[in-house]
Amino acid sequence: MADAEDNIYREAEVPGAPANGNVEGPAAHEVEGNIQEQVEEFLGPHPDYDEEEEERKYYRRKRLGVVKNVVGASVAGMIVYSVYLGLLQMQLILHYDETYREVKYGTLGLEDIDNKMLMGINVTPIIGLLYTPVLIRFLGTKWMMFLASGIYALFVSTNYWERYYTLVPSAVAIGAAIVPLWASLGNYITRMAQQYYEYTNYKEAHVQEQKKPPKGAFFPYIVIFQSVFYIIFHLCFVFAEFPMAFFLNTHLNEPRHILYNVKTCGANGHGIIPGLNKTVLHSLPRSLMLIEVESVLMGAAFVAMIIFLAVCGAAYRPTEEIDLRSIGWGNIFQLPFKHLRDYRLRLLIPFFFYSGFEVFFAINGIILSYGVCSVGLKKVWLLVLVYGLSSSACSALSLCLLRVPRHLTLLGGAVLHLGVMVGLMCWSPQPLNDTIKPHPTDPLPVLLVLIALWGLGTALNKTSLSILLGMLYEDKERLDFVFTIYHWCQAIAIFIVYLWSNLPMRAKLAILLVTLLVAMFCYWRMERQLAKKVPFRLPRIPRPRHKVKGYRYLEEENSDESDMEQSGDEEQQHDDDEEDRDTEEEEVREAGAGADGDAASLGSQHPPGPRGRHRRRDDTYEQAGAREEYAQPM
Repeated sequence: MADAEDNIYREAEVPGAPANGNVEGPAAHEVEGNIQEQVEEFLGPHPDYDEEEEERKYYRRKRLGVVKNVVGASVAGMIVYSVYLGLLQMQLILHYDETYREVKYGTLGLEDIDNKMLMGINVTPIIGLLYTPVLIRFLGTKWMMFLASGIYALFVSTNYWERYYTLVPSAVAIGAAIVPLWASLGNYITRMAQQYYEYTNYKEAHVQEQKKPPKGAFFPYIVIFQSVFYIIFHLCFVFAEFPMAFFLNTHLNEPRHILYNVKTCGANGHGIIPGLNKTVLHSLPRSLMLIEVESVLMGAAFVAMIIFLAVCGAAYRPTEEIDLRSIGWGNIFQLPFKHLRDYRLRLLIPFFFYSGFEVFFAINGIILSYGVCSVGLKKVWLLVLVYGLSSSACSALSLCLLRVPRHLTLLGGAVLHLGVMVGLMCWSPQPLNDTIKPHPTDPLPVLLVLIALWGLGTALNKTSLSILLGMLYEDKERLDFVFTIYHWCQAIAIFIVYLWSNLPMRAKLAILLVTLLVAMFCYWRMERQLAKKVPFRLPRIPRPRHKVKGYRYLEEENSDESDMEQSGDEEQQHDDDEEDRDTEEEEVREAGAGADGDAASLGSQHPPGPRGRHRRRDDTYEQAGAREEYAQPM
């Protein structure tokens, strides 16, 4: 037994070491070297580790995450509007039927409730410019999209108990959420394009040093991402017709009964469909079936909320969101109005208004006054389906901006709408009833062609405007304020279309025509001014003040800090402020040189101006007239 123990201990000893453990001489250095090698092998990198390959895989995952965010935001936005439009269409048709109102709701006054509900949806966005930047500042871009989708889900839930105190407040809430939702979506997609560029060109020096990229660097990614967004989003018109096609169509009366008293359609019409029968249903849908349809829509709304919450990543890092909150409520409130001092944005406002006019007119004008009046209410789902498919498919044409000048797609859609409007002014299809001699040709094919062409123009208009804003302001990290102005103008235009419902059709088309011509002229003038290098005022987001209460910028008090160290910090801050002022003054001199018609390259360095008394300027703006525009001007 003793021999066995001796063998065990003898095997555990280090070869060549004395039995007492005292290592001396060369043997000690050998033992220490072996231990050091083992430690380095254990703590050091794996022999097969490739740092460059791991970095490449890391940024590839980042790029896939950006693509996931874009697709998630697009699908969630499409689901939200599919649910909203589908439910609103079904609700308005059911509430329009006189028998449905009397049997199910008696003296409740659903017709009056519907009028106030539509007014709430269309009127509330007018004040969206006042609170949208504040909401985005407080909630952030991602959480603003999530909250807005929750408001749309709230609107769906109120249809389980249709009363004045449920429908009208939820409609007002939707009107309040329209501008913030769209401003957040537009800014989110543009921000994803900027992030994708950074993850693709992570080896570039200006990306690693977090400096501004060269002009036009984000342009291809903005074009691709905005096109993908509208390709997916415009499918909402397709899915919104599922309740109509698979549920409500089986309860509708024959077209000749619904349109019995209708005398005129199209260009000769007055209002939407004058003389439409008050009984459009031949049988009332069961309450259980309505609850099932609304439950499916409610489930889809919750899916959209989950996509915004779980699939879409944050648009900005937490520190950047904190920076936005630390610049003050007053600055946030003023920034949209300061952006309006930029002549580029002012000259695009007529196009913003027309963008709101043409979408609402496509539904109220072409599909109802021309389509339903001549082919019947049962075909409305087909007309809207063609409009949605055409808009979705033709949004891909905006990818041509990768190869052609930027004005071709926007003006191309406008010219197409001009041609369709001229045709609509001259065409008045016959109403589908027994009192008027039927038209010798079926108007449905002509209607489908006109609606498809209008959808093509809508796709080019919407996608090109979003791309143009992203391109003009690509060097700005936050585009919340720009997209707020864009969609606020759209909301006002939709409210105007809501007010002109009772005008003659030719008067509506004349307003659309004049607005489009003014928009095309203003856009042409903007491109000409950019080609002449006319300086514009680009609002600058104020620098955040980090020494504020809360968050990560709260510095711990250092009781051991001496007065000398404090004075040194103040001097360093003073030097930084002086450097910022010198940089801004040099930008002013560069802009002045560009405005004087300097023939040198826009990216070149200009010699400094004469020393002496400097012209004072507003720190909130930077003169950017000498910045390079890569897209070809008109």
